[in-house]
Amino acid sequence: MSGIETGAPFAPDWVSPPGDTIADVLVERGWSCAELARRMGCAETHISQIINGEARITEETASGLARVIGSTASFWLRKEAAYRARLSVRTDDTGAGQ
Repeated sequence: MSGIETGAPFAPDWVSPPGDTIADVLVERGWSCAELARRMGCAETHISQIINGEARITEETASGLARVIGSTASFWLRKEAAYRARLSVRTDDTGAGQ
């Protein structure tokens, strides 16, 4: 046996920030932040901030991401919401920000 418990549902205690997914796509396509920003019609600093988790994905940004790199706007908004919700829980659990 491989040591992996079977039958238990996969319930990770983490969530991947949307920026990780965006960065992976950029690497796969050989694009820079500047290239993605140009294709989306937004500032390179905004893309960099999203990738670094410093800026949220808005409806406008989600639409641009869906148009340029794929999936749907709702996918990007759900990913952002899940990430922010998990950060909030972690902050509450650790007492950070008090």
